[in-house]
Amino acid sequence: MKLRIVALGIVLSVGSAGAALAAVTASNFPPKTVRDLLTICMAPKSDPMMMAEVGFCHGYVEGAVIVEMAHEKQKNAHVMFCIPSPPPKHKQVMASFAAWADAQPSRLDQPAIDGLFTYLAQTYPCAKPM
Repeated sequence: MKLRIVALGIVLSVGSAGAALAAVTASNFPPKTVRDLLTICMAPKSDPMMMAEVGFCHGYVEGAVIVEMAHEKQKNAHVMFCIPSPPPKHKQVMASFAAWADAQPSRLDQPAIDGLFTYLAQTYPCAKPM
């Protein structure tokens, strides 16, 4: 469980990949869309609030993952995604998430949590039992 949370905590850590995003503003909090989430999580080092934004990003993602993991423990629950071990590097995942969102610009306007879980499910599907 801890490995999975750590792995997902890095999914949206600070990075430099993806489309140019607007500067973070108060309207990005809490993130309503994938665009908001990427804007917060990819705050540039030059942003004076970068550390707070990245901290928020980690908390948002870890909180979402903890809730999903609790849901998965329920009887007959569907497991949405399976992070490989060892987990991928944060720059790789951030670039992949941004590219995933950019591939279909309508994804940028999806609800943040829906986009996050859709990306994780498509990128890290669980093996089907034989």
